[in-house]
Amino acid sequence: MRFGENFLDEVKARTRVSDVVGRHVKLKRQGREFAGLSPFTNEKTPSFFVNDEKGFYHCFSSGKHGDGISFLMEVEGLSFPEAVEALAGMAGMEMPKSDPQAERRAARNKATISWMERAQEFFEKSLYRADGAEARDYLKGRGLTQTAAKNFGMGYAPNNFSALKDELIAQGATDAQLIEAGLLVEPDDRSRGSWDRFRNRIMFPIHDTRGRLVAFGGRAMEKDAKAKYLNSPETPIFSKGRLLYNYHRARKALAAPQKSARGMIVAEGYMDVIALSRAGFEHTVAPMGTALTEDQLDLLWRAGPEPILCFDGDKAGLRAAYRSIERALPLIKPGQSLRFALLPEGQDPDDLIKAKGAQAMQTILENAIPLVDMLWQREAEAETLDTPEAKAGLKARIFNALNEITHDDVKALYRTELLARFDAAFGWKAQRNYGRQRNDERKADKLATKAAGQSLAQNSRREATLIGAIILFPELLTLVDERLFELEFTDPVCIRLQRGVLSYVRVTKAVEKSSLYAHMVTEGLEQDVKALSQRRALINAAMGGASAELSDKAAIWNTEADALSGQHQPDEISHETRSRFAETIRSDNADALKRLKRAALKARD
Repeated sequence: MRFGENFLDEVKARTRVSDVVGRHVKLKRQGREFAGLSPFTNEKTPSFFVNDEKGFYHCFSSGKHGDGISFLMEVEGLSFPEAVEALAGMAGMEMPKSDPQAERRAARNKATISWMERAQEFFEKSLYRADGAEARDYLKGRGLTQTAAKNFGMGYAPNNFSALKDELIAQGATDAQLIEAGLLVEPDDRSRGSWDRFRNRIMFPIHDTRGRLVAFGGRAMEKDAKAKYLNSPETPIFSKGRLLYNYHRARKALAAPQKSARGMIVAEGYMDVIALSRAGFEHTVAPMGTALTEDQLDLLWRAGPEPILCFDGDKAGLRAAYRSIERALPLIKPGQSLRFALLPEGQDPDDLIKAKGAQAMQTILENAIPLVDMLWQREAEAETLDTPEAKAGLKARIFNALNEITHDDVKALYRTELLARFDAAFGWKAQRNYGRQRNDERKADKLATKAAGQSLAQNSRREATLIGAIILFPELLTLVDERLFELEFTDPVCIRLQRGVLSYVRVTKAVEKSSLYAHMVTEGLEQDVKALSQRRALINAAMGGASAELSDKAAIWNTEADALSGQHQPDEISHETRSRFAETIRSDNADALKRLKRAALKARD
């Protein structure tokens, strides 16, 4: 018996692999997985793991891997239909009845797929013939080797109206079959004859979720082509709104035991997917020239609870991200959300990876923005919020967005979060920020006093030591975080780094050196961190050396903080000097601040 793809997906969605396996293996939860003794080998130490979130089991001792259906086939010796029937019984689902028409459609589709596979063979051969030279040069210029192109099945459609048609007709295909497959174009005037749909294009094979070749995408070699990318039309085997490019490979990569990602990466195009996959992000997919559809979002959530949508950081990228929010809001629920990774403006994944390496891309992915943050950004940036009417408009947009969320608990929590942000920015909580200018004036008083009453070099060294110790030994944050954020630094670099550490603490639970550095890079503070790192040896020595215990470092740090906080009380300074210091602090102009300090010292002398 043949089963429809939708039926099989529904059966898998309604049953947990741990429930299927648990009938044969005693499982014990370990974090997000279950562990037990392998049913395939005689072992004493558990090496068999089940992950319900990703829908698979993996046995390290035997190397076997699969889902609930394959497990029943392995352990109980069932055939595929029998295993499906057993799983359907567990899910309380009725088996589909035999449908002769469906069977005829399946046979017809199988023949169509066969011609698609032969078309790919033709495109691949054409890429390495004489007329594929320009296409090969293009791929080489993008850093793609012949091996990489073959791994993704890439090829070339010759600049000829009948090259593919002649090849496949000679192999026994009919015009009607090739037109139905989307390989040929049938004119309104049938007397003119059909012709190749794809001409002078680099070809990308597109597969369905089961890995069957069902369509092609073609990138034009001509710069002035009407369509840079051209996809196969809708056919009995292909609907572009229901599939994602590279999904069959990405799902397998995401299910690998060593992968810890919570979902797929969604890039904008075929070449982005290939670039990311070659850099180690094999769990990357792409829609085919359109915004994500509900069916595509469903595919993503089947693979993981929190896929990351990766867009260029320009206006077009933001618009695409905002469109994705519109489609996703009615569908989100517990364990089903999105994150957004925005690339530097003017760079696609390939550009970034070539310029800064895979780690730069990893950093951007690790700092992907949650859906709730992206939603707030979309509504807050819709207009300038400088009048009561505009602020009321923001609040109205928030409620309109909330009305799109259908899950009651998620809607309630989004309401709490978004209205709290509104109140913090424009409500009674915002009154706390009204005194910011006066705080700058008070900081200026202290700064001017320090400049007039103590050694500039000693003060600068102390501030650099305090913030530098946090950068070098982030674990100190667990002991001195509150004290750190109370300190009033005067050096612009130290002020920026203090703010960067504060934003890091707000979004992380685990304090770790590499993640702190990655966060600072994302915040645009990489040069400040590097500048401070030049004093690494002095800071290390000031904190008791690398071998000093954490508690000893904390004691030294607090002593330095006491010394910084306990500087001389303010002398009388003029209102003009105070204002100049406040203005300079706000401008973050390090050179101007140094000149002002020297002037204050000179005036005192």
